[in-house]
Amino acid sequence: MSKDAVYDVIIVGAAAAGLTAALYAARQGMKTLVVSKDLGGQALLTNHIQNYPGYDTVDGFSLVSKFAEQAKGFGAEIHLEEAKELKDEDGIFTVKTPTREFTSHTLILAFGKTPRDLGVTGEDEYKGKGLSFCATCDGPLYRGRTVAVVGTAEYAADAALLLSDLAGKVYLIFNRSKMAVDEATLADLQSRSNITQIPNSKVTAVQGGLTVETIKVRDESSKTETVYPVDGVFVEQGYIAKTDLAQGLVALNERREIISDKEGRTSHPGIFAAGDVTDIPFKQIVVSAGQGCVAALSAYNYLQQKRGKALIRGDWKRRK
Repeated sequence: MSKDAVYDVIIVGAAAAGLTAALYAARQGMKTLVVSKDLGGQALLTNHIQNYPGYDTVDGFSLVSKFAEQAKGFGAEIHLEEAKELKDEDGIFTVKTPTREFTSHTLILAFGKTPRDLGVTGEDEYKGKGLSFCATCDGPLYRGRTVAVVGTAEYAADAALLLSDLAGKVYLIFNRSKMAVDEATLADLQSRSNITQIPNSKVTAVQGGLTVETIKVRDESSKTETVYPVDGVFVEQGYIAKTDLAQGLVALNERREIISDKEGRTSHPGIFAAGDVTDIPFKQIVVSAGQGCVAALSAYNYLQQKRGKALIRGDWKRRK
């Protein structure tokens, strides 16, 4: 497992809160890393956002992509892999993923909700090697190729339709007799000649060499298994809150949300929080973005104070 130089801040989560935090942290000159299982989180499920300032209507992916573009423009790095462990080792924080280990002087927890895993053999091995949780992010990599989408509701249907415009063939695998979507979406799925629906079925294994090559699929009615050759697998099964990652490190409330104050500070010095993962009652993209800004500036001030330097009370930057 490789280990990189110490960052000023690592942000866990790459949706509105995390990416806004990355933008503000990087803009203050902090060495900034974002670690996340996917890019966009639950915002990717929203096709029509009509209450984000500056836009009459915008889809979640376009909005989050702009956040990411701005953050990277100021030098923030983004690593798309799930954080599996957080530790404080004598004031230096460690974030471990399945393949990497990163360290930083501060942490911002902004992971909101995390995509659901399949929970099958080979899944962990092929994450990022053909197995993805973000069709909108990784779909263009599979232009003209064969992919599988696993899920039962709107997010899986939307992913299959998006991939239908890119991939040569799309297997849509779901454990029901019919997709749990509206009739118009069903009709759209059925009209796509390159989408093959596989109902009443579950993926039982992801297999391959250096990257994904096949999946095993079990028909739940006949209990027979079929192996399908695929180049990529897209898991679109919704999201769950996974604050277990922070348990024992920061205080949680009875709903297992991270308790934070008006400056984004948690119960643990050097750890800040923002977005849906916190105990703020309003779960909105614009609120998450605002909290991300506050957490980043608070993390900056925390480091400045530790280093005996001047604090900031705003985000005004002197023009060169």
